[in-house]
Amino acid sequence: MTSPRILAFAGSIRTGSINAKLTALVVKELALADVPVTQISLADYPLPIYDGDLEAQSGVPENAKRLHGLMVEHQGIFIASPEYNAGVTPLLKNAIDWVSRIRTQPTPWKGRAYAIGAASGGNFGGYRGLIQLRQTLGLGLGATVIPEMTVVMRAGDAFNEAGGFREEAMSTTLRTMVTRLVEEAARHLR
Repeated sequence: MTSPRILAFAGSIRTGSINAKLTALVVKELALADVPVTQISLADYPLPIYDGDLEAQSGVPENAKRLHGLMVEHQGIFIASPEYNAGVTPLLKNAIDWVSRIRTQPTPWKGRAYAIGAASGGNFGGYRGLIQLRQTLGLGLGATVIPEMTVVMRAGDAFNEAGGFREEAMSTTLRTMVTRLVEEAARHLR
């Protein structure tokens, strides 16, 4: 059986981002399961802040088109999103907004599975921001977002020196999410 292809990225491009660490763990878990995975950084897809007048003047930026194309090539997508003021990072929301302006088929939202996760230094682990991300992807764009997600509280202490989780319970949560993402993404193989 052919494995689905999974795309993984973080909604943060900060040096040393704990959400990039979380993304790397998801990528490692997928690779261990022999699932084809592509990891990207939104730093490689810089975009201006969405502005309808800019879109009317210049159209959708090439980097949004590139990101759209990459998303469409994968049956599953994992997004690790930091929480900014109980919401999604401006970087991630802006990328989603620009990609959503591309109306060609197939769409990167429908016909693929999404998994979301967050790592935060606080006691909520980014959970509040994931609620907004789930709403944007599912309600706003019609994406299938699996119920399982990985929320890493007090993330400054959650990772070991090798980049894995210190606690086995967190590793189990991540593996459960990754397994479900692959299962759901496999339903979208053409």
